[in-house]
Amino acid sequence: MKSPPPKKRGRPKNKELTARRREQILDVAAGVFASHGYRGTDVQLVADETGVGKGTVYRYFPSKRDLFLATVDRGMRRLKAAIDVATGDTEDGLDRMTGAVMAYLAFFDANPEIVELFIQERAEFKGRKKPTYFESHDANVGPWKKDLRVLVSQGRIRGIPVRRITDVVGDLLYGTMFTNHIAGRRGSFERQALDILDVVFLGILSSRERADRGLSRNRE
Repeated sequence: MKSPPPKKRGRPKNKELTARRREQILDVAAGVFASHGYRGTDVQLVADETGVGKGTVYRYFPSKRDLFLATVDRGMRRLKAAIDVATGDTEDGLDRMTGAVMAYLAFFDANPEIVELFIQERAEFKGRKKPTYFESHDANVGPWKKDLRVLVSQGRIRGIPVRRITDVVGDLLYGTMFTNHIAGRRGSFERQALDILDVVFLGILSSRERADRGLSRNRE
């Protein structure tokens, strides 16, 4: 009795090509969602602008919801990568903060569509426990807290809880990003970053006024 012929093996997947196609779809989807809104976007439109079939998009992303959330997540990954590039070779903690603020504002200046995605995510997925932006922030804030603890121990910044610092600076940048997008930015993002850093690092009160108000250097 003859044994059945061996099954032909399918062509192995090219992981690099697969990853590249996935990124291409997400890149197109960001622009489409930003332009048409979540509800106004059909997956077919994303497929057409990517130059693939609709089924191909669904092979990578089972639903429009999955595609949208993956697009937002990619935006945050790109933001982190931009900040990492800007600060990766910087040894001093304060210089890293400076580079991070500059890179943050530069990223959203160059990618306003990502801000639109944040707005849509909040409007369309209110039931989510935490928006993608804050999930990413919480996952990546650890090294910055470590930097701040070192700076406190060196006496270079005030002895206040590092969580307080990351919360205040994070909220300031988050609000600035939305204000720039919705109301329009006045002047260059470089000038804006320097203004933010000036106020954050030096405050607005003179040394005399701080003393008159009893604001000690190590106020908790």
